[in-house]
This record gives sequence, structure tokens and C-alpha cells, in this order.
Amino acid sequence: MKSSNHVVYATAAGHAGTLGGLPSGNDADTVPGAQAGEIALNGARISARLDRLPATRSIWKLVMLLSLGLFFELYDLMFSGYIAPGLVRSGILTATTHGLFGTSGVASFIAALFAGLFIGTAACGFLADRFGRRAIFTWSLLWYTAANIIMAFQDTALGLNLWRFIAGIGIGVEIVTIGTYISELVPKHVRGRASACSQAVGFCAVPIVAFLSYLLVPHRYFGLDGWRLVVLTGVVGAVVVWWIRLGLPESPRWLAQKGRIDEADAVMTRLEARVEREYGRPLPEPALPESVRARATFRDLLVPPYRKRTLMLIIFHVFQTMGYYGFANWIPTLLIKQGITVTTSLMYASVIAIAAPLGPLLGLLIADRFERKTVIICMAAVNVVCGLLFSQARETVLLVSLGVCLVLAGNIISYSYHAYQAELFPTSIRARAVGFVYSWSRLSAMFSAFVIAACLGRFGVNGVFVFISGAMVIVMLAIATLGPKTRDVALEDISR
Repeated sequence: MKSSNHVVYATAAGHAGTLGGLPSGNDADTVPGAQAGEIALNGARISARLDRLPATRSIWKLVMLLSLGLFFELYDLMFSGYIAPGLVRSGILTATTHGLFGTSGVASFIAALFAGLFIGTAACGFLADRFGRRAIFTWSLLWYTAANIIMAFQDTALGLNLWRFIAGIGIGVEIVTIGTYISELVPKHVRGRASACSQAVGFCAVPIVAFLSYLLVPHRYFGLDGWRLVVLTGVVGAVVVWWIRLGLPESPRWLAQKGRIDEADAVMTRLEARVEREYGRPLPEPALPESVRARATFRDLLVPPYRKRTLMLIIFHVFQTMGYYGFANWIPTLLIKQGITVTTSLMYASVIAIAAPLGPLLGLLIADRFERKTVIICMAAVNVVCGLLFSQARETVLLVSLGVCLVLAGNIISYSYHAYQAELFPTSIRARAVGFVYSWSRLSAMFSAFVIAACLGRFGVNGVFVFISGAMVIVMLAIATLGPKTRDVALEDISR
């Protein structure tokens, strides 16, 4: 398919070249070819300055601040499965669903979240491209925190699902923004480790929410059901977010792409000064790429090289979600179906959840040594084997051990693809493109929640894991055949 829009390339010598027919721009404005070429060249200079920085304390501080934001996001994202027994116990929801798409069961609560996530990623991903990574990182966190406060005091299935949907919109925007933000703030040689680090910190929320659910969900405190206290505990994110925001600069790559070169230069100058002091010697000279792609438009997702990447990520997200959330959101319920009591299942689930941050921590050792696509394929294979064994297990030690392996494999896949998908698109449309492909996982999770519930009711735990395994096999095939290599390659070079 030929591109219907004009694509501008800027060479190191500063000349602008063209391909196609009409002037290129973004959704908000269109700029002449020469101006677009100059913006692209300035953006390349900013990126080259960033990519040659050593990974000193200042670089890792930025990663850690964003990781704290991810912690609160994952706390809110992951508590669905852990408070589900409490929602059933309180009589608001039922464990099974009446009809395939019934609205009174646990599946509807999970589906409401992912419906909101779909809107947040598919329809609102453009916000970070338009208003900046820093502003949207802040306001989306406040959005879903406020929605969760209201949700914690609902007494009907309708009210619960409505506010879970609204919270999901904010979480969806935050997911897209954080992945994009991290990929643009760190040098190319640490992108994988930065993603692994952020996911390790973020996934510390999983054992915390699991343990709190074990302590609180079976009981009432201060006249409130325990599940409500689990939800309200996550509200501390609203208090922390303003402190996080103070330490974060706007993405210099985003500023440069918007033509705000003076601001981008100021951010880079401050960062370079701090890094140089920590490094103890002069920084190496930046190496400008031979050519860089100027601002792309959203329709560029339908033309090479992005068309194949977009198709690959859509297939990946549709099916990896079935595998990941098919287990993560149903751990206590699956254990109960294996003959374990509610309280004991929550205890086992909290033990299994301890493994959540360990997967990304392992990634700190391997993230930038192996291709992202290779790691995803290998961990998907582990997911298939361990899932099928889990469905046959009955002994406590074996159940918990296989559960830990499933969580480790799933979270290694998670940090890998968050880094991977952000690398595959240019800065001008990175958040929108990631939001678009990622939204398919939210749509998949919304419907697969009902499919998992149906499989569980009709075929038991065995049927659930046969379904999950089939999905992960498709993941492996899509990544192996369509995924490009990105390890230690400049973002601008990947996008050419």
C-alpha cells in the first residue's frame, strides 16, 4: 500500500527530502516540508544527546519516579481478582454469570474495568501526544484515584461496575503514558533495564494488594466490608503524585518534536550537567543519525514499516491478554475450584503474588542482553507448560510453585512488551500508536473474562488452561514471524 501522506526525512547535513505527495504534519497542525525537516533534525540532535548519556544516578532517579506512578496504577489494576471473593461475600456480585454477558457476576466487574481501559487506551492515547507526557501522567492518576473513592462506597452491581469503568479510563491513559515516558527519557542502551526496573517496582503492588486482601477481605472493619478498605488503601496515590511530579521533566524528545527546541535544550542541559557531575569526566560527543523521520501521522500505521508492526501487536495483545489476565484476575477463584476454601485461596494467592516483582527484577539481568521478541517467545512457552500442569495439580506445594512460575513468566512478558511496543513507533505518534495497539488487549480482556467464566463453569480449571495455552501459542507465532529487532538501536533508527 502506498502512503497517501508526505513523509519528510532530515539528513545530518540538514537537508530535507520527501517521499509521496502531500505535506506531512500531525493531527493538530500541518507544517511545510522545510520546517518539518528542521524539526526532525533538531529532534535528532536532542535524541543523540540523550542516547549518549551514561546511566548514572540521575537517569535512574527519573525511572524510579515513574515507577512509583506505575506502582499505584498496578495496585488499582490488579485488585479486581483479589477483592472478588469479598464482592461475592457481601452479596453485591455473584461468583458465576447468569447468561454469557450477565451484569451481576464477577466477570462483569472485570469486564467493566477493561471496557474503561479500552476507552482510555484507544480513544484517549492522543492526550499524551498533544499535551505532554508529564501533564497526562499526573492528571490520569488523579482521575482514577477519585473514581475509586466513589466506587468503594457503592452497594449495587450497577454502581460498582459504572465507577470501575470510569476508573479504567484513567488507568488506560496512564498505562500508555508511563511506557512512552520511560522510553523517551532514558538512553537507548538502558531502555530494557529501565522498563524492567519500572515493572519491578510497579509489580510490588501485586503482593501488597494480595496480602491486604488476605487480611481484610474476609472481615469487616469500622463497619466497612474489607474489600472497600483494600480499594481505599490505593487512594494514597493521590497524595504521592504531586511529589512525584516535581521531580519529573517533560520528555525532551516530545518537546523537540513539537518544535519547542529551547525548552528541550533546557531540559537536556540540566540533565547533562547532573549526569556529567556524577560521571566524573566529560560526556562523549553525540552521534547524529544519518537521517531521521519527521513527524508521522496516525494513518502511517497503515503503511510500511508500521503496518506489519501494528498487525503484529494487535494479534499479540488480543491473545496475550487471554493468557495473562486469564490467570492473574482469576487466581483465588481458580484455587477455590481446585477445592480450597476462600480464606486459604486468598492466602495462597498472596504467596503466589510475591513473585510478581521478581520477574522484572530478573529482567534487570537480561533485558538489554537479549532481543525483546526472543524473551517474549520463551516466556510464552513457559506459560503454556506451567498452565497445563497447574490444571492437573492438587497438592499445595505444586499449586503454589506452578502459580509462581506462571506469574514470573507473565511479568517478564509484561516488562518486555511494554518496552518493545514503545520502541516501534516514532515520537510524534508514539502514545497514540501504543494506545491503539494496546487497546486491543483491553477489548480482549473485556470479552475473555466472560469466556473464562464460561470455560470454568462448563469445563472446569482444565478447560480454562487449554484455552489460555492456545492463546499463548498464537502469541509466540505472531512475535516470531512479524516482530523486528530493537535491542540497543536508537528510537529514531527503529522508526526509519
